Amino acid sequence: MQTFSNHPTGLLPVEENYDPNKPTIKEFYKGRDIFITGGTGFMGKVLIEKLLRSCSGVNRIFLLLREKKSKTMENRLREIQELALFEVLRKQDPNALSKMIPIKGDVSQLGLGISSEDRKRMSEVSVIFHVAANVRFDDTLKDAVILNTRGTREMIHFAETLKNLCVMMHVSTTYSNPDKYVIEEKIYPPYADWEKTIKLAETMDEQTLETFAPKYMGMLPNTYVFTKSLAEHIINDHKDKLPLILFRPSIVISSMRDPIPGWIDNFNGPVGLLVGSGIGICRTMYCDPNNVADYTPVDVCIKAMIVAAWKKGTAVIQRTPISPESPQLPVYNCCISNLRNCTMSQIVEMGKVLSNDIPLDRCVWAPGGGITQIKLLNTIRVVLYHIMPAILLDVLLRATGQKPFVAKLQRKIYNANVALEYFIHNNWDFRNDNFIHLASEIKPEDNKDFYYRDFIEFDITLYFRNCILGARRYLLHEKDENLPRALKHYRRMKILDKVCKLLIVTGFLYLVLIKSDLLGLSLYMASYKTEYDLQR
Repeated sequence: MQTFSNHPTGLLPVEENYDPNKPTIKEFYKGRDIFITGGTGFMGKVLIEKLLRSCSGVNRIFLLLREKKSKTMENRLREIQELALFEVLRKQDPNALSKMIPIKGDVSQLGLGISSEDRKRMSEVSVIFHVAANVRFDDTLKDAVILNTRGTREMIHFAETLKNLCVMMHVSTTYSNPDKYVIEEKIYPPYADWEKTIKLAETMDEQTLETFAPKYMGMLPNTYVFTKSLAEHIINDHKDKLPLILFRPSIVISSMRDPIPGWIDNFNGPVGLLVGSGIGICRTMYCDPNNVADYTPVDVCIKAMIVAAWKKGTAVIQRTPISPESPQLPVYNCCISNLRNCTMSQIVEMGKVLSNDIPLDRCVWAPGGGITQIKLLNTIRVVLYHIMPAILLDVLLRATGQKPFVAKLQRKIYNANVALEYFIHNNWDFRNDNFIHLASEIKPEDNKDFYYRDFIEFDITLYFRNCILGARRYLLHEKDENLPRALKHYRRMKILDKVCKLLIVTGFLYLVLIKSDLLGLSLYMASYKTEYDLQR
């Protein structure tokens, strides 16, 4: 199998700057009540599993959950616990799952929708991870402000009621200031007043708000980054009153190795591109092929979150004075692109190569296509390679009594590409000194469970191989034992692809050269024929 460059752009020396007087990470979390929002999301699930497995001494983990029409909180909690993600924990300590306590509530409601009884139950909470957010790029300004911005304010209000709070982490995004191409680990000037914006969202009707939203957001590309940026300023405005941390991950994708390689529960980022290409339905993309894809393995991100909370929490407990080098509000840009470069073209090529070894059962055509920076060419490719085949496949599915889905899927792919257009046509220089230095403060006895800088040396080809295997298992629910059958199907698709291309080229040549007699005219003009009938 072809391999891709595994050399990072800058190897870091292994440093040890730990304080021997600090408790270990496991000692810090022992006996603590933890509150997590966004526990049903990708990062939230991995955070819960890691805390229960590697910090087995935690007392309780309270999870803010919404009840849905078709599912109760208990059902939703059971679904999380039955995921393959928790398989290692279920074997090691099945009783640990009982520490997950569902709390009925909603980040989009005032007071987080938490009852007074549940507030009393959580009175001993000392660590908060605020992970909940609406990550949709096409959300209305009103909805995005209510959940992402006002929800953060409500979380701050809740934190102020906790007498034992020693740390609260707010999870933002490295793209919260996208109009700046060098993003440092600091707070930038606000794009709007967060208090006034929340008031507008609460009092103004949605249609009116949407009318002036583009002008109100200025140069920002969508409501997600705008409202996440405002939320950062809520955190910054309360840094003197509460022990807060601002944590900014980049694109978070499949796990590197912990607890299992390749675990993922969504099609976001490069994994979605690999799956779409592997199935054969994604054959063109409008972006800069040299654009750097800034992704972070989810287990790297979660380890850093736990370590950052430990550092802040122990400083609060030990009443460590804040030095001039340590700001009141620690900011961490959790990203690795300056250490491990991977361009969009490399991901596409890697996907093509890996498809030869790990094809997908649902492959509808041989993987192919590529990236283009020419918008018109991309539009033509979308029509020829996406829309027309989708219509044809859906007609065949209807004819065989099956439910058509390809056209609907292609529409989602197209909308996703449009939403991501701003991000895949620009590059950012994310500075991550705090994030990198944090790893050196981990005590030696915690390195096995929490050291995260090993991503620098990790084999990138192996990583993406695990990503595709993980997508097969956890997204497409395909079994590993079906790989031989999938390989046979994949080879048939490649043969069919070549035959179809040959027929198309042959038909084109026949129409152009024979039917229109362009061949005869060419031979005549080249003087290989003595005469040519121009009346034909």
